[in-house]
Amino acid sequence: MCRLYALMANEPTRAECSLVRSQNSLMRQSEGDAEGVVHGHGWGVADYTDGAPSVEKQAWAAYHGEHFPRKAARVHAHAVVAHVRRATVGQTSIENTHPFRHGRFTFAHNGTIPDFGQVRQRMLAETDPLHRAAIRGQTDSEHLFHYLLTCWSRGAQDDLPGTVRAGLERVIAWCHEIAPGSRVGLNIVLSDGRQMVASRLNRSLWYLCRDAIVRCSVCGRPHVHHEPGAAYRAVEVASEPVTPEEPWRLLPEASVLGVDPDYRLRILSLRVPAQSAPRRGSESLFGCAFGSRTMSA
Repeated sequence: MCRLYALMANEPTRAECSLVRSQNSLMRQSEGDAEGVVHGHGWGVADYTDGAPSVEKQAWAAYHGEHFPRKAARVHAHAVVAHVRRATVGQTSIENTHPFRHGRFTFAHNGTIPDFGQVRQRMLAETDPLHRAAIRGQTDSEHLFHYLLTCWSRGAQDDLPGTVRAGLERVIAWCHEIAPGSRVGLNIVLSDGRQMVASRLNRSLWYLCRDAIVRCSVCGRPHVHHEPGAAYRAVEVASEPVTPEEPWRLLPEASVLGVDPDYRLRILSLRVPAQSAPRRGSESLFGCAFGSRTMSA
């Protein structure tokens, strides 16, 4: 288990309250989540300011010392991917700490791929050699990241959510074949700074849409410090709601959430063998709080 948080906004936005200061911030979740589980095996924050991600990671708990709060205070970005780790696969080390980066993409994972030693061989066989060579650690998460990037590089590059769904379904099928009936944990966030994809499988994942700049109830100030040139749009994703008073929505189980550069939201179902799941190919298009219509494919 781990805890993750992500933000995508059309104006540079501060994330300090979500990461550190709010009642259920990511740092507080690292000390103890809703079930009292501690996530103290490392932390990382990736933030996009000029199109490329800057990543800072440490292999100790976010609640130890001032490093995580200092990093959070500096984050003022269009996109953020942050993670606190509870190690399940791979030792505690910088190489195994999320988020992972490759080019403009960053990635974080909450969950575990069962029987990973065997699944890993299937995954590596389908991963491009350049991506295999880029893997530095031992985690199932980093291997999954480079496998999904391989799927994207070989597939429809104008449909990142659909590509991620297909790749995750392939991994789920391998897990079911190798370890039937096992519980696969596949909550992920993948971003290139302009779009974001998240998934939920056997973990909780929440999302929140914002269509206006508001005064934060935690710090008392807006998180955007300038007058925007267009209507404000932002989407936040988190393992647990970081602010109790706002309309967080629980992402449906066994689904993928896509946020495109225009802040249109798509929710696609995942095919999950031997479990009750929505039919393959079902999709909802959401405007969230932005006012677009809802439809089913």
